[in-house]
Amino acid sequence: MLNFLPKPLIAVVATLLMVINALFWVPILLIFSSLKLLLPFKAVRLFIDPILLSIAEAWISGNSAWMTLTQRTQWDVQGIEGLDPNNWYMVNSNHQSWVDILVLQHLLNRRIPLLKFFLKQQLIWVPVMGLAWWALEFPFMRRHSEEFLKKHPEMRGKDQETTRKACAKYALIPTSVMNFLEGTRFTAAKHARQQSPYTHLLKPKAGGMALALNAMGDKFQAILDVTIVYPDGAPSFTDFLQGKLRRVVVRVRKLPIPSHLLHGDYATDATFRDAFSQWVQQLWREKDAQIAHLLQATRKPEPAVSP
Repeated sequence: MLNFLPKPLIAVVATLLMVINALFWVPILLIFSSLKLLLPFKAVRLFIDPILLSIAEAWISGNSAWMTLTQRTQWDVQGIEGLDPNNWYMVNSNHQSWVDILVLQHLLNRRIPLLKFFLKQQLIWVPVMGLAWWALEFPFMRRHSEEFLKKHPEMRGKDQETTRKACAKYALIPTSVMNFLEGTRFTAAKHARQQSPYTHLLKPKAGGMALALNAMGDKFQAILDVTIVYPDGAPSFTDFLQGKLRRVVVRVRKLPIPSHLLHGDYATDATFRDAFSQWVQQLWREKDAQIAHLLQATRKPEPAVSP
């Protein structure tokens, strides 16, 4: 435990360990993913994909090790018992910070299959990490505004096609498809700009989840609905590297896949889209209430004031 060190020094140590861990595992990932690229046969994929996932899990374990070394975090976690690393899951979570990803990986690593995130196309250019995400076949999405799509209608549906291709690959071996329904990190400014009806959440964007369920819903054993709360405020990544992540509260609900929402076309069927949106909004109302309850339950008592 290095948390006794000055915060800037903790940040230096954490950053070095994070970079060293990545630089060790990413080249190994690239070697095996290159073999799969050169030999694009199903038998090769079925042999190499589990190796790639084991490498990624070892990488995440390394991250967990330096997190434990540099953080003095109180973890309050419920709902991760009895999960199956050999099955398929649709994972959904609220999103407040880049730290959310490390929290999810730390808690769910080897309890369920590796989390596969849908990433913005620009992230492929992130040094080292972009190559790792490519090697692990994380889908890169090009999100365009409605104004852009009106000028370039040929681009409409490209992200849906990317999702379908990714899900076709994920159907071969157990996979956890990770979806942040808000589509971006929560901030007070975004919340106000959206005029979100939720107190602690942005408006959910249901299209990505609907498409993933449509593409491989029969494979998913369950939806894991994750709620992350930082009682002392959502940390920035800089705060995290400095060892300032004091308390994390995580609740995981294992929900059945709604059978009536598996095979509809969210893009073209207005009735199905409305039904799916209503289901997501109910999920979001429950999550918003849960966050409020957890924040209230973990609020530190005010210090006594002498008369």
